[in-house]
Amino acid sequence: MKSTNTTLLDIAKSLGISTGTVHRALHNHTDINPLTKTKVVQMAKDLGYRPNRAARYLSRKQKLRISVNTLKGTTSFWDEVRAGIEQEAKSLAMEGVEIEYRTYPQLGEGEEEAFEAALKSGVNGIILFPSRPKSLRRWIRRSSRAAVPVVCIATDAPNTGRLAIVSIDTMVSGSLAADLLGRFLKGTGKVAVTLSDLAITEHAEKVRAFQSTLQSFYPSMQVQVPVEDHDIESEAYDKCRQLFRDHPDLTGAYVTTEASIPVLDAARDAGIIDNLTIITTDLFPALVDEIRSGAVSATIYQRPQTQGTMAFRVLHQFLVDGECPSHQVALAPHLVMRGNLDFFLQRRSLETTRSKEGRAQNASAEVGEYS
Repeated sequence: MKSTNTTLLDIAKSLGISTGTVHRALHNHTDINPLTKTKVVQMAKDLGYRPNRAARYLSRKQKLRISVNTLKGTTSFWDEVRAGIEQEAKSLAMEGVEIEYRTYPQLGEGEEEAFEAALKSGVNGIILFPSRPKSLRRWIRRSSRAAVPVVCIATDAPNTGRLAIVSIDTMVSGSLAADLLGRFLKGTGKVAVTLSDLAITEHAEKVRAFQSTLQSFYPSMQVQVPVEDHDIESEAYDKCRQLFRDHPDLTGAYVTTEASIPVLDAARDAGIIDNLTIITTDLFPALVDEIRSGAVSATIYQRPQTQGTMAFRVLHQFLVDGECPSHQVALAPHLVMRGNLDFFLQRRSLETTRSKEGRAQNASAEVGEYS
């Protein structure tokens, strides 16, 4: 029996799959198995599911407006996050989605002002990088009371009432870096960790996982006090030069953020780069050369574009269907080393091209579907 009140949850239960899978199938996302998509579309028709969202937005005479509050960044990381959000939003062009970007220059600088501006402008939802979760707590709670959901990206803001968090699995990242260094260095030596700020949940979790893994599996290794660079390249360079002066016998380093080039420059200028085993984070053109040369042993890719895509997808589904597919999306990191670097870059380029082509096709295909 057909019902005009059929929801994504009804379709999901009927097929024994998740609501997220149903949502992606009905929106022609490229990561859906064709057979699954066929089953979802047929079940939607059998149950009388008729979202007709474009007409619904037109009847309201308004667009869905989403504010994206993120760092400017010093490498391509945040550009890739915003690209993931932008591409996902473009695939929903018929649904009247408008993105407003509010970018702050440094950690904690302009963050609260950006949040306040988003609320004052009357947005329907916010995607947020909370570099100062404690100071943002009152703003996120105010947003929740105003029925403006917040999805955190890259790092969490616990106990604030946010809707969801989309990030890399920070504990896996930190543990993986520790195990790599432990194996490369045969369980001995002194190692250091650099991060932006221990007040950032993501960074604190990576450091905690790194230290815990070394203690469990490589107890003979010594970990120095973490270096906080506050995402400022000059500060990262100066503090690491001091670190290398104080510990000329350092054998390894784990850079938990995108600020890896200043660390490498400091190691070169200190004359110890050939004696260091370095694990970095993410992947951008300047770092590619460092991996090729062997200066960087491995990098842990945080999949920024996928983070952006998933954050938008979670928030959009909640705004449109009133359902949150998951309150915590933890993506598995990708390990990139010199041996798989070229294959990884080729695959990433191919996937980006296919994603753009698929979204363009989906946007045109959705015009007549379910009308």
